[in-house]
Amino acid sequence: MLKLEDTYLHKGKRKALIALLREKGIKSERVLQAINTLPRHFFFDSALISHAYEDKAFPIGEGQTISQPYTVAFQTELLDVKEGDKILEIGTGSGYQGSILHLLGADVYSIEYQHKLYEGTKRFLKRLGIEFHLFYGDGTGGVPEYAPYDKIIVTAGAPVIPEALIQQLKIGGILVIPVGDKKRQSMVRIIKKSAKEVVREEFDGFAFVPLLGKDGWN
Repeated sequence: MLKLEDTYLHKGKRKALIALLREKGIKSERVLQAINTLPRHFFFDSALISHAYEDKAFPIGEGQTISQPYTVAFQTELLDVKEGDKILEIGTGSGYQGSILHLLGADVYSIEYQHKLYEGTKRFLKRLGIEFHLFYGDGTGGVPEYAPYDKIIVTAGAPVIPEALIQQLKIGGILVIPVGDKKRQSMVRIIKKSAKEVVREEFDGFAFVPLLGKDGWN
């Protein structure tokens, strides 16, 4: 079992990563502080642990990745997380993004499509002492039994925005989702103004693993 140890070396690497994220345009001090607090190397396989503070995505098994730190910071900043926000995450993955939301004071609901990843991450987060609501299933349908949500974040590239996610968003809520083809996506932020009106913003230049499920890539 990997020993969960956060050394001065790791803390120094996180400090350097935070400086890089600032240079790349991340402005939210709350987001930067959460990333600086959470040891990213805890979420890595021992063979890759020396790369944990590079600004890159890395494989976590089952064809999935832990997102690039800049991407995590960018999506989280777009969400504008407030203390107590009820947030649905589509794609639990390693649990890193959900843990950042948790550290920001959100009530996190997270669903994972890959069963092996879901089981492993559930055990790992319990070991870390990080608790949020985990589900196994097709995230393109959201988690309707706990809707509505203040915010929804999707951590895989979608061909379209699943209608179910918009339906499960509160009026005034925010949905952040990468949309495009399997290789490249634009980051889209949806603000739900009313039951029938949304405001859409796009930010270019991201690459995620494909979103799987009924309204994703089958």
